[in-house]
Amino acid sequence: MDYASSLRGLLPGGRRTPGLKELLASAGEYLPADQVGRIREAAEFGASAHQGQKRLSGEPYIAHPVAAASILADLRLDTDTIVAAILHDVIEDTPTPKDQLAARFGADVAELVDGVTKLDQIKFKSREEAQAESFRKMLLAMVRDLRVILVKLADRTHNMRTIEAMAPARRRAIARETLEIYAPIAERLGLYSMKLELEDLGFKALYPRRYAVLERTLKRARGNQKEFLKKIEQQLKAALLKNDIQGEVETREKHLYSIYKKMHRKRSLLNEIVDVYGIRIIVDRPDTCYRALGVVHAVFKPMPGRFKDYIAIPRVNGYQSLHTTLFGPNGVPIEVQLRTADMHRVAESGIAAHWKYKAGDPSESAQQDRTREWLSSLVSLQEAGSSEEFLESVKVDLFPDKVYVFTPKGQILRLPSGATVVDFAYTVHTDIGNRCVAAKVDRRLTPLRTVLRNGQTVEIITAKGATPNPSWVNFVVTAKARTAIRHYLKGLRRTEAIALGSRLLSQALREFGLTLDDVKPEVQRAALGELGLKDLDELYEKVGLGERLAPLVARRLLPGAPTADGKAAPAPLAIAGTEGLLVNYARCCFPIPYDPIFAFLSTGRGVVIHRENCVNVEDYRKHPENWLPVSWQSAPDRLFSSEIRVHVVNRTGVLAAVAAAIASTETNIDHVSIDEQDADAAVLTFELRVRDRRQLARLVRVIRRMPDVTRLTRTIAARARDGHPGEHEGESDASG
Repeated sequence: MDYASSLRGLLPGGRRTPGLKELLASAGEYLPADQVGRIREAAEFGASAHQGQKRLSGEPYIAHPVAAASILADLRLDTDTIVAAILHDVIEDTPTPKDQLAARFGADVAELVDGVTKLDQIKFKSREEAQAESFRKMLLAMVRDLRVILVKLADRTHNMRTIEAMAPARRRAIARETLEIYAPIAERLGLYSMKLELEDLGFKALYPRRYAVLERTLKRARGNQKEFLKKIEQQLKAALLKNDIQGEVETREKHLYSIYKKMHRKRSLLNEIVDVYGIRIIVDRPDTCYRALGVVHAVFKPMPGRFKDYIAIPRVNGYQSLHTTLFGPNGVPIEVQLRTADMHRVAESGIAAHWKYKAGDPSESAQQDRTREWLSSLVSLQEAGSSEEFLESVKVDLFPDKVYVFTPKGQILRLPSGATVVDFAYTVHTDIGNRCVAAKVDRRLTPLRTVLRNGQTVEIITAKGATPNPSWVNFVVTAKARTAIRHYLKGLRRTEAIALGSRLLSQALREFGLTLDDVKPEVQRAALGELGLKDLDELYEKVGLGERLAPLVARRLLPGAPTADGKAAPAPLAIAGTEGLLVNYARCCFPIPYDPIFAFLSTGRGVVIHRENCVNVEDYRKHPENWLPVSWQSAPDRLFSSEIRVHVVNRTGVLAAVAAAIASTETNIDHVSIDEQDADAAVLTFELRVRDRRQLARLVRVIRRMPDVTRLTRTIAARARDGHPGEHEGESDASG
């Protein structure tokens, strides 16, 4: 068969569509001749299978898989992976069956191609579900063979290089997916060169104008910066030679997307981002890195708090390096990285730098073990439910290298930023998480919801027969912990859940002085229909599993029912998360709209809203199962009670003057009291009726301008140490 016409367009090569000639030359640098022959055979087979197919750019379709294979050859991957990259679209886009690939190129290649095959033929309810389902299957295929994701990343990289041929809307969608999913995966696998390219290409496609402006501005500033760095480079080289340290010193330029993210994160202008360039020092051994660090710090003073040792504690993807920031000439910060040649190879190529594949016997390095451990944990996420939920769970784990904590035996565990003690327990082992009842952080007892910080030592205390608390789901951040808790809750025997739900609902109904027998059957049926449930047993099960709040269900069963003390329930107020519940506002702290608030489910009182800085809240934090997440929906069309204390000069008529000032702001006074502290000073306590914090802030500004006023505070009542109500005074926070 004549394949010349199909392959002729590949021979010239070039960055955007590397040709077959370049692919074979790159592979020939590290593979034997017979394996290079297999790659040529695969290219000929692919060209024949894709005969007549064109890309949107007009070039032969085979140019794309050959280009993807060239990316993998540059990473020095094995023959099967490169062959699979060449054939990765054959099963989907041509009539070629998987069995034919297996017979021609081996079962491993066929499995890899099958794992990478796109899922466009599957119909989904929404675009988000389609993306999530494809991503889910791709990741689970990774667990079986890590090379699947390497082929997928190479496929995405070349697609991003040629994305200009696509329509603008499709271009933006693919770019966003690349930045959110594929670039973080490349980083997780340590493929930093690929990650940086994906980020810059995604940035250019998603925000072309921002990219162009940033690129143009940096080009103008590049000349002076490079001259500046050249002098620093010469100083460091001379200092290293003086101390008998052989090493390469090279300057590096931050990529556009990294600069853009820093500008966006810090809300800074480009001229305020001073570390656009940095310096990298590559030496022979790890101990030399530390010696070189001392030399560097002797030449330029280090910036406090900016040193990171990723050699002693590598990132989860295997990255190792010393990072420091120096005060350069004129105080300009200079970022410096120090690493060995092996560390540099891992930093650029990640897991591909460790890939050693022997036919039938893949050997895995520590780097592969770490990555495979993460990938294997994805199997447990099958319990996560929908594909969208799975996608969100994995997104959390794509950014893992933020917190490093120690076990009591000194083992280092890596957790995502914001991880809690419970996340730590589940990271150690699922059984430890399920049975944990308390924890010590740096030898001190601490609540299970405590957020961990770098360098802490965590000890988990377990108890036989202990079970997960459903409220943990509200604060854990790792996918493993969240999935394990949900799996346990789903695994409760249905009869236990029904019994528990029945008790909880009965208790909620008792607050209204009623039982379920008092509810008419037609009301029960209407409520069940509204909740989408078949019968009462299913309702009890939902309540017992924590999927429905008993007080909320009680309100739905008895709309408009009186409370336990016989009074009519107040009208629902604009507090998100309390729909249908009895809502009260605590008089110890007088919350008003736009205050940060905290809700507690109180027996006999319904939901009680407190300000977050109310001292009474400390007692409620011991019962997290009664917390409710709430927020202000909008300012309700009603007035709220608030209390202020005004310290004044004690003179005749001062009360009338302050009251007149309050009235001038159209604020009503419900109650006022006077506490004469001495002949010269007094405290006036006003209970007011205000709409929100803004009105209170205006009132505060008016009163503070009065010459006789020495101080003004909002009062927060608290429990004194002897258990009796006391008073905690804090400066007014109503001015913002």
